[in-house]
Amino acid sequence: MKKNHLPKWCNIALCILLSQFLFLSVSAQQIKYHAKDDISLIISGTSTLHDWDMKGAKGEVEAVFTLNNVGRLHELHALSVNVPAESLKSEFTAMDKNAYKALKTNKVASITYHLVSASVAADGTIKTTGKLSIAGTTIITNVDAIAKINPDKSISVSGSKQISMKEYGITPPTFMMGTIKTGNDIVLKFSVTLKNK
Repeated sequence: MKKNHLPKWCNIALCILLSQFLFLSVSAQQIKYHAKDDISLIISGTSTLHDWDMKGAKGEVEAVFTLNNVGRLHELHALSVNVPAESLKSEFTAMDKNAYKALKTNKVASITYHLVSASVAADGTIKTTGKLSIAGTTIITNVDAIAKINPDKSISVSGSKQISMKEYGITPPTFMMGTIKTGNDIVLKFSVTLKNK
């Protein structure tokens, strides 16, 4: 039988290193999160008459995070967002109708975002780069957010993004036979609580 000629202290050191490696491997595992039809999404804009909002709660978000060994967010590996465009509603049916026409919802049903890369800071700030698709046009853009881990281990994420409608090939809608015109820039505000799948 072959004997182990390593000193006892060396065996102990190897065991400690192995246990630390296994601990880090387990603690840094990737975790899938999900949310469906529980999203706060507000699109805000201006017009020659007054400011306006369109709000929605429908949609689906899939994300994959890594948490570090003290339970804080460490990395964002994957993110996909899908929001039915016609789930967004304002206070005025006529405005919604014109907005859906501008968003080309008869051809493109959803607004989507797919992650390309991301960085996560110690304070929960997430900086992402991804493919944002609106009205059939896809542009690589940056979207920043703030994430917080809740006591139940869910993750609350919120942020905002200013968007130029013309950049996405959207003609800003008009109302009342063209007498009321909307501004080109809109602000998309979002908030969602992601739960472990």
